[in-house]
Amino acid sequence: MYLLFLMIEHIGLIVAIAFILTRFSMFRDLMDHKHDSWTLVKLAILFGLFGIIGTYTGISVQIKSDALFWIPRVDTMAFDEALANSRVVGVVIGGLLGGPWVGLGAGVIAGLHRITLGGFTALACGMATIVEGLLAGFVHMKLGNRRIITPGKALLTGIVAEMMQMVIILLIARPWENALALVQVIALPMILANSAGIAIFVVIIRSVVIEEDRIEASQAQKLLGITDQMLIHLQTGLTEASATEISKLLLKTTGVSAVSITDHEKILSHVGIGDDHHLPGHAVLTEATKRVLQSGKMSIPKSIDEIHCPEKGCPLAVAIIVPLKKAGEVVGVLKFYFSNPKQIKPVDEEVAQGLGRLLSHQLEVVSARNQAQLIREAEIKALQAQINPHFLFNSLNTIVSLIRSQPDSARKLLIQLGHFFRQNLNASLHEFVTLRQEFAHARAYLDIEQARFGQRLSVKTELNPQLEEVPLPPLTLQPLIENGIRHGLKGLERIGELIISVREEDGYALIAIRDNGIGISPERVGELLHSRIQSQEGTGLALYNVNQRLIHHFGEEAGLHIESELEKGTCIWFKVPIHKALDLEMKTLNQY
Repeated sequence: MYLLFLMIEHIGLIVAIAFILTRFSMFRDLMDHKHDSWTLVKLAILFGLFGIIGTYTGISVQIKSDALFWIPRVDTMAFDEALANSRVVGVVIGGLLGGPWVGLGAGVIAGLHRITLGGFTALACGMATIVEGLLAGFVHMKLGNRRIITPGKALLTGIVAEMMQMVIILLIARPWENALALVQVIALPMILANSAGIAIFVVIIRSVVIEEDRIEASQAQKLLGITDQMLIHLQTGLTEASATEISKLLLKTTGVSAVSITDHEKILSHVGIGDDHHLPGHAVLTEATKRVLQSGKMSIPKSIDEIHCPEKGCPLAVAIIVPLKKAGEVVGVLKFYFSNPKQIKPVDEEVAQGLGRLLSHQLEVVSARNQAQLIREAEIKALQAQINPHFLFNSLNTIVSLIRSQPDSARKLLIQLGHFFRQNLNASLHEFVTLRQEFAHARAYLDIEQARFGQRLSVKTELNPQLEEVPLPPLTLQPLIENGIRHGLKGLERIGELIISVREEDGYALIAIRDNGIGISPERVGELLHSRIQSQEGTGLALYNVNQRLIHHFGEEAGLHIESELEKGTCIWFKVPIHKALDLEMKTLNQY
């Protein structure tokens, strides 16, 4: 039992080594499975040296006159000497954490070293060390992608490894009587002490890693909460109002003394100490801020003189100043201020840099979104410009011809014409309209066209009332209907028929416009939806624009489909999801 107590004393060294190892970045990379071949080599050497330390701290067991006794030794051993040691701890841990190659490498290093020390168990112990490293490596492979082995499995692996060492000593060490006597003395102490040491080593690693993961998770959760709220305020871009709200949020969550945000020329917000003279709307005061605006590089002035605020008695002693960029150009800065140089911590620098990058990225997103909105409005205005001139001219001619003969009809057409253009002008103000609103717009157009063509045009509508609230981009139906009348029914000698149907199909609203006109050639069909087609009567924008906007809002499956046969007619159809999650967009739906 005395030998067991001596070996247990060495566990303190194991604990110290385990804690030190967790401080190495390559060891943390091993825990996160980020290792490469060179890292595995370094870890094999590291754990091999750990095994050598376990050898040197071992207890020398000697056989004299059929008696056994032990004394610490670190030099070359006599033939009748053996070591009760903790060499296996480093080798097995290497294999458990790094896999077979680390276990084998550590085993070879520690095993060869043991052989050089001599003694009648030198070869047996050296070979056993290599086998134990491989065993631990295969256990690592068996456990798959677990980040860290559990203490229970580590304990069991240690027990099996040490039992294997005892068997190898009995099989190889000679004389056999001495090997048997040695195993009888050291087996139980080494199995218990070393397997416990391996388990304790794993417990320490797990506790350190888990605690650091917990801290990182807490910080990540905190930053995500900040990010989520920041993005809400940045929806309208970086203004004095949004900058003030962001500064208040950061002051509350980061624990700094003051937070300030500027654009390229003036202060947008300043919350915290120094807010009596760092006022929103005023020009940038500090020289440190001006330098960052010019250089575009983060700066950490660590004294009042470096900050160089012209206001006497300014309490801002230390600052972290991060540039805000958009399209590679500096558009402002984010500043964390402290009243005492000792308050600043490395984590504050990381947080400031991260938030600066986030703000810069969001400013670019807002800018891109605004540009996209302008482009969409321009496309709609181009579509409106295409619709208005020829339709207005034809409509007025029709109304003029009816004023004397059918004044009531002329009056109704004027009302419909007014409704049509009101809808047309308001289209760019809305992201979505309901199918009911879009159908009313198309109905106004059809009433005017039917008055113009008379009995030469027959229009049928099949609208499912339950689908009236389905959202659509504005100016979706009318261009398709106009396309059917202007091009599909043009020059038709028979009565032109137009059928507009809206029905539900598998959770979608299927909308189709069918005519019995001249049809479209197969080559022309593909061009109509994927490019702006030049024609003598228009810009070719209508079908292309509608198709692109449907795809943009609802995905590829919502794009237009054209089925046509020459001299028999054309059907243009598309489908949109009935229950599409459009809460944000639907908030913009108001009565025209």
